[in-house]
Amino acid sequence: MKFGLTSTNSGMGASRAGARQMAMLAEELGFESLWTVEHVVVPSGYVSEYPYDESGKMAGGLEVFDLADPLIWLAYVAAVTDRIKLATGVLILPQRNPVITAKAVATLDVLSGGRVILGVGVGWLEEEFNALGVPFHDRGSRLDDSIEAMRTLWANEKATVHNDHVSFENCISRPAPVKGTVPIVIGGQAPPAIRRAGRLGDGFFPVGNNVDEVGPAIELMRRSAEDAGRDPTSIEVTAGAWVPDVDELFRRVDAFAQLGVARVVIAPRREEKLRVLAGQLNDRFGMAG
Repeated sequence: MKFGLTSTNSGMGASRAGARQMAMLAEELGFESLWTVEHVVVPSGYVSEYPYDESGKMAGGLEVFDLADPLIWLAYVAAVTDRIKLATGVLILPQRNPVITAKAVATLDVLSGGRVILGVGVGWLEEEFNALGVPFHDRGSRLDDSIEAMRTLWANEKATVHNDHVSFENCISRPAPVKGTVPIVIGGQAPPAIRRAGRLGDGFFPVGNNVDEVGPAIELMRRSAEDAGRDPTSIEVTAGAWVPDVDELFRRVDAFAQLGVARVVIAPRREEKLRVLAGQLNDRFGMAG
């Protein structure tokens, strides 16, 4: 089993010292990946429902918390690490210009030695889209078109794309990613996101923390992959286990393994606790870096 740390660019991890310490420690302890999250702004008093907590709010209801830009944060920790993979989980791609984002992600991949995993999602916070001047209602189709544009830019010396949201001809974008592309993980737990993962994703990240929901989501993703003429076993599944109790964490990892999950991401802990936990995970499951 591969293990990663998630939400690494928030809280103490958003500081210079915190980012450096967390990244270097995670690599030392054998964690396979670091996963960042994204919000450009959090409009105060938002009413959109956060889909991954029963409260409907992020961060326990807090509105004010440090959250560093995910790509800039990953670029910083790439410079102080050598092996650990650098992931977004997720980048809210419909809010971004895909041509500029393709350049940034490819640059990060080259400078890090090919360590980038690009997790993307449609987002849920309508007030944030409004603040950025980006339409909220068509974010799903915008995400699909952005993925097409980025992959085309990475794969071709002179790229041309014409779809509903992106249009360019004979555009050169260099450097290219180390392996010619960057794996794209589709995140989300709503049926459209799950089906998108089967249809387009190199990976799938059902962001919810409930084993009972992850299993059906994986089944739907695999059916969608088959419907699209793809091999569902080629789509790597990442799942989250955000629980403080170690025994419950072990139970969830066991359950995820039975579902074919390849990677489990957990919340960071203070150094002493993370060292102990890493040893326990390695003894129990093996940590495949």
